[in-house]
Amino acid sequence: MFVMLAALDHVQLAAPAGSEDVLRSFYLAALQMTEIPKPAGLTRRGGCWFAAADGGRLEIHVGIEDGFRPPRKAHPAVRVTGLDALAARLEQHGAPVVWGVSLPTHRRFYTQDPVGNRLEFLEPLT
Repeated sequence: MFVMLAALDHVQLAAPAGSEDVLRSFYLAALQMTEIPKPAGLTRRGGCWFAAADGGRLEIHVGIEDGFRPPRKAHPAVRVTGLDALAARLEQHGAPVVWGVSLPTHRRFYTQDPVGNRLEFLEPLT
């Protein structure tokens, strides 16, 4: 049987217990995502799920992890349009914006969510 990997469905990040409200503030206001309901069997575990507000095919699930420590290097990379506007909006919400070395085909920066998860945003060069 032939198997083909088709698409990335979602990215799972971790967070400490009780951080859902601060995460909602960041993902809903700063990144302008929408919260999507978790399936009934998973709600008791805490955490929250988000999707691109524009109907894009991007989901970020944040789950609660005992002994959470944010990863120093691992991160999802999200391709965007309007990279400079996103950087400005993140800075307005108090999130750090650290520009990375441009790739041959993209400009990019890194930020952190309120619990320290590293996120990369990049935009193709025109």
